[in-house]
Amino acid sequence: MRTSRMHLRQIFWEYCMLTVATLILVTGVYLFKFPNNFSFGGVTGIAVVLSAVLPTTPGSITFIINMALLLLGFLFLGREAGLKTVYVSVLTSVGLSAAEILFPMDHPLTGEPVLELIFAIALPSFSSAILFNMGASGGGTDIIAMILKKHTRFNIGTALFLVDLGIVVSSCLVFDAQTGLFSLCGLLAKSLVVDGVIENINLCKCFTIICDNPDPICDYIVKELNRSATVYHALGAYQHNEKTVIITIMKRRQAVELRNFIRRTQPGAFIAITNSSEIIGKGFRGFN
Repeated sequence: MRTSRMHLRQIFWEYCMLTVATLILVTGVYLFKFPNNFSFGGVTGIAVVLSAVLPTTPGSITFIINMALLLLGFLFLGREAGLKTVYVSVLTSVGLSAAEILFPMDHPLTGEPVLELIFAIALPSFSSAILFNMGASGGGTDIIAMILKKHTRFNIGTALFLVDLGIVVSSCLVFDAQTGLFSLCGLLAKSLVVDGVIENINLCKCFTIICDNPDPICDYIVKELNRSATVYHALGAYQHNEKTVIITIMKRRQAVELRNFIRRTQPGAFIAITNSSEIIGKGFRGFN
């Protein structure tokens, strides 16, 4: 019973986070991307271009394309399309359509296109990083990538980049060179921002501690920080005296506490601290 409650609580928390991340995505796209005709890839980029030649709004086009891609996902992928991706995709489409009704915009929010480009990149990228980190995505072209991965031997990254580049070129033809160049900048910057945010979300500190008295440090790691460590014996190369090496990994806040504890209790200990965003194992993420 208790396990079931914890599982339900975890699911509730995950979907709350998915909802917040999706609302951030909708805000960035609707307030900054659509009014400026920025079209750096994805379904929303296609919607921006098509809305200029079709008698409908970007939000409506986004809704239609997303629903069509979800249908394709179920046909070609079955349940692999993922409930979280379906939820985010539907919520994004509904959110954009609702925003067009509740807060109609016929011009950019400010007169500074560079400032708006920054927000058009940052908000959706931050949202995408949260979604990817939780095993979800915004649907859209990600579903095309999943279909290509399963049924073809195409290089998916290259294929999607070429599609996004085609959307940017189309924006040059439909709008003007300035809009196209802004869109190109957005396309190049988006992946960098997403990767950077994901790395910062998952960032952990890897400690290699060389000391003479490992017991107080290990006790602090296990009892106070609720982490574990690997301990082994070593020999100093200069004085040939025995040393103990402790290896442990933890989150940033815990890393500060451990570093301060070692400074207070064993100032002669040698500490090497490195950053890593790919920790796979029990207590972190990955195969556990």
